[in-house]
Amino acid sequence: MPVPDRRNLSQNKMLINNPLNLFYEEPDPDRWIKYDRYPRKIIRRLIRGKQRPGGVMMIAVNLMKGLDKIGVPYRFNDYKYIKNHPEEIACIIGKPNLLFGKNWENPVIFGAGVYSHPIECPDLFTKYPNVKRFLVPGEWMRKMCEPYYLDKVIAWPTGIDTDHWLTVTTQPKEFDFLIYNKIQGDQLPDAIMETLKKQNLTYQSINYGTYTQHELKHKLANSQAAIFLSKSETQGLAYQQILATGTPILAWEKGGYWEDPAYFPHQVKYRPVSAVPYWDERCGIKFNTIADFEAKLPVFLDNLSHFQPRAYILENLTLEKCAVQYIEIYQQVKKEIK
Repeated sequence: MPVPDRRNLSQNKMLINNPLNLFYEEPDPDRWIKYDRYPRKIIRRLIRGKQRPGGVMMIAVNLMKGLDKIGVPYRFNDYKYIKNHPEEIACIIGKPNLLFGKNWENPVIFGAGVYSHPIECPDLFTKYPNVKRFLVPGEWMRKMCEPYYLDKVIAWPTGIDTDHWLTVTTQPKEFDFLIYNKIQGDQLPDAIMETLKKQNLTYQSINYGTYTQHELKHKLANSQAAIFLSKSETQGLAYQQILATGTPILAWEKGGYWEDPAYFPHQVKYRPVSAVPYWDERCGIKFNTIADFEAKLPVFLDNLSHFQPRAYILENLTLEKCAVQYIEIYQQVKKEIK
């Protein structure tokens, strides 16, 4: 089902009479004895410190930031209120345990922090008829879900905090490239580094799952460009954060099958996927093999000053724009249930 054309922000604010009801929780089941999840949570906090938001949690965090910016009020995890108002829409950002683990009487917008494939619940809209929309982070995932959920599945990206990801420095940049590596056990990163060495190009690297946002910002501020290595992304917050800093990207676009080991190839064989599902020529250049990388590297470097990656993010993926798009989906559902 297509999302309506975007209205301006003032119109969206006028059409929201009541606060949105947003819900997000991480799964945290009991492990050894009943209710042991509570002391385990306290112990984790003491040992590891405050939890860093992951990709799915950032969907909820950035949506709330966007709603704040456009002046739309919301309640967060107010279960008492939503239980007493079954006619109001429950916006369940994620995760699946939150939908399946509670008895929701309300109309539900579910996502975009959803399960990875519809085979987890192929009869979602029959089993849970109050679910009105299934939101996924990007277009290739929408197409993958469409045979199961038809026009009830919608691609909706969370916004990027462009204020946070603005890097301004007057210092000369020490490195030509920052290599963002999300592929394990693959020879491609080594081959790329060898190619850069042969061309006397300097680089630093960062590995998925082992860095802080502060580290990523610091390294981007000291790099002319980035190389993004990932097999596929449903949205790709990390590369979009890189683009938001104004850093052009040479992106590996392998294409082919979705290779999630939980599903591929024994349960699901879907293609094509994308590592950079939100992209245009302002962002940089894509390559698909090491030979293609070697051919496109000089072209990329020659055009480095012409790319405008931050302009792409500001036009398409700001906190405000993505919050407006969510409001439009909400309004669409509200009209249907009247």
